[in-house]
Amino acid sequence: MDINASLNGSESSSYPEDLCPPDNFNMVSTWIYRSSFPKKKNFSFLKKLGLKSILTLILEDYPDQNMKFLEENKITLFQFGIAGNKEPFVQIPDDKICQALAVLLDRRNHPILIHCNKGKHRTGCLIGCLRKLQQWSHTSIFDEYRRFSHPKSRSMDQQFIELFDGREAWKVIDPKWIPDWKTLGHHAGM
Repeated sequence: MDINASLNGSESSSYPEDLCPPDNFNMVSTWIYRSSFPKKKNFSFLKKLGLKSILTLILEDYPDQNMKFLEENKITLFQFGIAGNKEPFVQIPDDKICQALAVLLDRRNHPILIHCNKGKHRTGCLIGCLRKLQQWSHTSIFDEYRRFSHPKSRSMDQQFIELFDGREAWKVIDPKWIPDWKTLGHHAGM
């Protein structure tokens, strides 16, 4: 029996919109979420998260229906347009990742959702760099990256994460507003 039919007696075959997260949705840490590009059918679900901010890594202009959703819910948009990390000529710029991490690690922007188009590669690189700041092992970082990028993991993304220098990020992160995470690397002189 359909959940809608059991809840309200109708014969609907779809789930309520508030139960429809974007593809690749997951909690990264307290008040930080990741996903693919949110569609209209995901808006009710996202509204329940009480988002203050959305950080997008897409290059294109944000669609009108998404902008309307942000305005109606007083959600701030941070856009760091990054092309996919594809050989041989396209690489993710370190400075944009550092700026995105500064936004991500500012509690005033939480709760926050990070997304690119599919929530796999660019989002995975940003989360991988966050995990480096949290002092995760490379094995754990790459396991998480591959879990979300499957079946098409990119070795260039993993190389970018491995070579990312967290010291550059700490130059633009305001320590006054960082989350109270005991594992953040700036305490260890990263």
